[in-house]
Amino acid sequence: MADEIWHAGDWGSIEVVQWLQSFGKILRGVYGNIDGTEIRIQFPEDNHFHLEGFKIWMTHIGGYPGKYASRVRDLMPQHNPNLFICGHSHILKVQEDKKYNLWSINPGACGREGFHVVKTALKFTLDDAKLQHFEIIDLGKRAKI
Repeated sequence: MADEIWHAGDWGSIEVVQWLQSFGKILRGVYGNIDGTEIRIQFPEDNHFHLEGFKIWMTHIGGYPGKYASRVRDLMPQHNPNLFICGHSHILKVQEDKKYNLWSINPGACGREGFHVVKTALKFTLDDAKLQHFEIIDLGKRAKI
């Protein structure tokens, strides 16, 4: 069971937000490039927070180590997270970035829209500045629209 649910953008509809809120967990997120005003009012472009010894930065269009989006690359030294969460590519990636001394995580995509083949999510534990117990949640093949 999760203590919190995080979403790295491209919610698609406010109904997805409401469905995730119905679980009664803390819901953290950012808006994505496909999200409209209703979602952008509720979620920021960047979400910065501290949890269990981690300084976390979540944004939608982020990239990954060695190929960060230019905005992220420019802001990385200023924000100095040790856990960076992003979406946009719809491709699951978990990478250690030794240059910035952080973990970079993209959970993939769990919706039907996009070019991903398999729907994915990630479950992990943050405990006393340790990132552990990673579990890839395979939600099956993406149905064609």
